[in-house]
Amino acid sequence: MEDNDIYEIKLEKNIKRNEKFFKIFNIWLQHKNLYKGTINNHIENAKLYINNYLNYHKVTKMEDGIDKVYPFLNDWFIRKCSWASESNLKKEANSIKMFYECMSQSGNINYLEYIKLCKTIDENMDNFVRTLININEYEGEEWEGFI
Repeated sequence: MEDNDIYEIKLEKNIKRNEKFFKIFNIWLQHKNLYKGTINNHIENAKLYINNYLNYHKVTKMEDGIDKVYPFLNDWFIRKCSWASESNLKKEANSIKMFYECMSQSGNINYLEYIKLCKTIDENMDNFVRTLININEYEGEEWEGFI
């Protein structure tokens, strides 16, 4: 079996494993009396981080991905997501925080890890936004020669 086949098997298994966490998150969000559309947005945002980013180079379990939020918000999300904007960056960060809050409250991660995640996001949000602005300005200048 080739390395890519092994990766695909591990990926499929991890994404299936994550579904139970998203079900817990869905119920948790419903108990907050949010609109169905808002719930779906939070779940999709969390899935982008949990299922896409954490598995991008190496299959990574949800609970092992808490400390990877900085490179996700400061680089990957900005570069890989065509819809990246200041508003969407903040929504993505908020959904990740809510997901891990739920995981903490349901006993799937350590509470202190959740607090560390929130601190990382809160203390660095201005940096994330600056990176987004700088990348957008650079890419805009780069394309000006083609217009």
